[in-house]
Amino acid sequence: NNININKKKSKKYKKNMQFVFQDPYFSLSPRLSIFQIIAEGLIIHNIGKSNEDRRILVRDILKDVGLDKDSMYKYPHEFSGGQRQRIAIARCLILKPELIILDEPTSALDMNTQMQIIKLLLKLQKDRKLTYIFISHDLNIIKAISDKILVMKNGRKVEYGDTENIFAKPKDKYTKSLLDSTL
Repeated sequence: NNININKKKSKKYKKNMQFVFQDPYFSLSPRLSIFQIIAEGLIIHNIGKSNEDRRILVRDILKDVGLDKDSMYKYPHEFSGGQRQRIAIARCLILKPELIILDEPTSALDMNTQMQIIKLLLKLQKDRKLTYIFISHDLNIIKAISDKILVMKNGRKVEYGDTENIFAKPKDKYTKSLLDSTL
């Protein structure tokens, strides 16, 4: 049956590509504990044989993002913005995706917390061999995390290339104006 085949492909695709949104407060259900939020993907994808197996996986992923194991018994409102973003990252990582799309994941955070999250993302990327699509208007953050940059204006590609090349020698005048406005 084609419908079942498409559902299987879709499920695998969804597992291998995860999202981290700009404001984790709105992407984390206030009615669910952190364990329930992170374990939801495990349940959907039949990972872990029991609730205890899933608890161990959630505990380990929380540790990987810099949160203690007792965090799993709390609710999103009990955490700071940076901690909630770590929870959102853990929710993605628990499924061991190949690609994570990060949509302005640091814009709602103060400068110090932004840098902590960027360092965490870089470490996780290296340790887990992750690919990120990092969407941001903050060129300093883009420079810190990206190997390649795609500059867009009104939904259209303006310029694409290695981060160093674009920052050193932008070809498009729109890219130049963006860089000039941040320097």
